[in-house]
Amino acid sequence: MKGIGFIGAGNMGEALIRGILAAKLLPPKELVVMDLRATRCEEMRERFGVSVAKDPAGLIRRCGTVVVAVKPQGVAGLLRSLSPTDARGRLFVSIAAGIPVRVFLDALGEKAAVVRAMPNTPAQVMRGSTGLFYSPAVTKVQKARAQKIFASVGTAVEFPREELLDAVTALSGSGPAYVFLFIEALADGAVRAGMPREEAVLLAASTVEGAARMVLTTGTHPGALKDMVTSPGGTTAAGLAALEVGAFRGTVLEAVHAAWKRCRELSG
Repeated sequence: MKGIGFIGAGNMGEALIRGILAAKLLPPKELVVMDLRATRCEEMRERFGVSVAKDPAGLIRRCGTVVVAVKPQGVAGLLRSLSPTDARGRLFVSIAAGIPVRVFLDALGEKAAVVRAMPNTPAQVMRGSTGLFYSPAVTKVQKARAQKIFASVGTAVEFPREELLDAVTALSGSGPAYVFLFIEALADGAVRAGMPREEAVLLAASTVEGAARMVLTTGTHPGALKDMVTSPGGTTAAGLAALEVGAFRGTVLEAVHAAWKRCRELSG
């Protein structure tokens, strides 16, 4: 794998650099960072030992893969400084939310290899979930490279149609906020029953983490795992009944759907 460059060194760029280094995909010097904030570049150099580029042109010359990690409003200006020549033989990976692949192809040419990625914030703790969509010119080798980059910070899933990334945004992009709210509510319930808040938050968070791990490691349907915990006439059955009265399942479904609709509005 040739050098990987990061145009933009925010939280997600830093998370990916940390994951790449932890997975030993490349040595630090083969990761090149460029950011408008010179102090941020120096911070990344000191923290991770990465290389620093002064401008996009200098970064692109040194890298076979270019991760565009700028804010969405900064993409147009960046692409105006690039050309199809810059794209030749390189893989461009965009994590700019809401920016379709077509924007990159219009600037870099139809044969440009572009990956649109939708990672989420748990990537910062190596537990991310990322949806990937590839332009037609992306090769198998380049697909494998993108998969390795995002697998280094969690789970990476390829989607055959770009519009499905709106559903990824609604589910895993916005999903951590839903889960944080659920953890807070679980802890509040325990506090109401007399448990100290610090212990309540700890147990609530570890319960959610453990339940998620069971889904991922056993391959068992979540409904079946729920039934395994639910004894007839028991405490879990009583709690589930209260959730159903409160339309918990339908409310979560509507939350994902509302986020999806809003994402479509913003990207359309």
